Amino acid sequence: MALAVVVTTGEGAVRGLRSEDGIAAFKGIAYAAAPVGRERLRPPRPAARWTGVRDATAYGATVGKAPYRPPFDRLLPEVEIGGEESLNLNVWTHDVHGSAPVMVWLHGGGFLNGSGSLPCYDGTAFARDGVVLVTLNYRLGAPGYLYLGDGPANLGLLDQISALNWVRRNIAAFGGDPENVTVFGESAGAMSIGTLLATPAAAGLFRRAVLQSGAAHQAHDIASARLITARFADMLGIEPTRAAFEQVAMDRMLAVQPDLRAELWSDPDPAAWGQAAATMLPFEPVVDGEILPEDPAAVIARGEGHDVQVLIGCNLDEFRLFTVPTGQFDVLPEAVSRATAARYGLDPDEAFAVYRSGGSAVTPGEVHARLVTDWIYRIPALRLAEAYARRRPGSVYVYEFTWQPGAFDGKIGACHGAELPFVFDNLADDGLHALLGKDLPQPLADAMHSAWVAFARDGDPGWAAYGTGERATMMFDREPAVVADPRAQERRLWEGVRG
Repeated sequence: MALAVVVTTGEGAVRGLRSEDGIAAFKGIAYAAAPVGRERLRPPRPAARWTGVRDATAYGATVGKAPYRPPFDRLLPEVEIGGEESLNLNVWTHDVHGSAPVMVWLHGGGFLNGSGSLPCYDGTAFARDGVVLVTLNYRLGAPGYLYLGDGPANLGLLDQISALNWVRRNIAAFGGDPENVTVFGESAGAMSIGTLLATPAAAGLFRRAVLQSGAAHQAHDIASARLITARFADMLGIEPTRAAFEQVAMDRMLAVQPDLRAELWSDPDPAAWGQAAATMLPFEPVVDGEILPEDPAAVIARGEGHDVQVLIGCNLDEFRLFTVPTGQFDVLPEAVSRATAARYGLDPDEAFAVYRSGGSAVTPGEVHARLVTDWIYRIPALRLAEAYARRRPGSVYVYEFTWQPGAFDGKIGACHGAELPFVFDNLADDGLHALLGKDLPQPLADAMHSAWVAFARDGDPGWAAYGTGERATMMFDREPAVVADPRAQERRLWEGVRG
């Protein structure tokens, strides 16, 4: 039988539930005021204080977002919970009187989808293993990242910073150490962390960072952001001004966002989309000169990112998530793969020769998936790792997730998001079974999850730090092993090319 447990935060007392295994969960706690009305396109405001004890036994409202489109609506779990107080977070802890390391999770979803309340992100296993685990919602899409030019931008980023400030003020009441905070995330969550590493307002809010399938390269310049705002306004039939956007109903705005992304993906012309033609994301952080003063990748390359320890990596077959379920993987013409290589600044003949030389990429679909995986995920991750290794040797660790599920006749590979149930040690959750199948090896979850816990505890995940010489990389498979500079020829192919 679950027992009630009460904790007092700076805003008021909250009541959570302690399970029979001793884990206390507190859900739906507001870290900022509800972003409604005129506030939906404005920076987060402090949550109001309350008297009495607020119930925190159920997940709170999710932020506004459109559902995934087929076939991803059945492959990627999503949660929709109505309500206005969508800027909320959840906490799992084993001992409210302790001083345990804290991990704060930033979910993925392409800056358009996701929430902190997915069952896969349940923090019970982390709390069981001595970590206070926090998940949260932040504004997505246009409400989070629309650039309007008059007033603060990057509201989704400001939401994340607001939540981290809440953690710093309140996490001790849940048994967490505010001086030992690790922020970790996947996809857009990891890209957010790469941005936070170069955001002045985030300095000092976390000691360590784990970036899964994302680095510091996903940020638009103002010119690109203006192109996206103008096109989005045109699709809505309005002028590209704050006043006009504030009059658009949220449902209408959310309904059009997927159309905007589909248009970008169908014709990623730099003349029409600017930098989004390379990132393939219409909404993401903007280098506005205020909240985000400079391009985060450039800041980190200069060795000026926040002084934290980093664990970073990606999955072997990231981009297969987007081509295998749609059937494109099997029919993609070689001309498209070659055009993709050229668009990225590679010589198509050399690129095909390099990727095919290893034997794992033979068909045009296989080469294309590896090309885009490297462009979006692997090369930016390695460059971030190399920057931190040069600046502070011994401070950065690199991994690669290579386990191959049998789903989709084995073609899906170690795709984008495949590592999530292993990191959270939540293999019983069926949310990703449609994508990965049900045969998920528990020893692999034991290895990944324990590495994340160890890194949060003392900064050492259990293998050698990454250096620009040996480039030690933990390969997470059924039998994890450290490899020096895996697929070096493919890595060298990108030298001198922006990735």
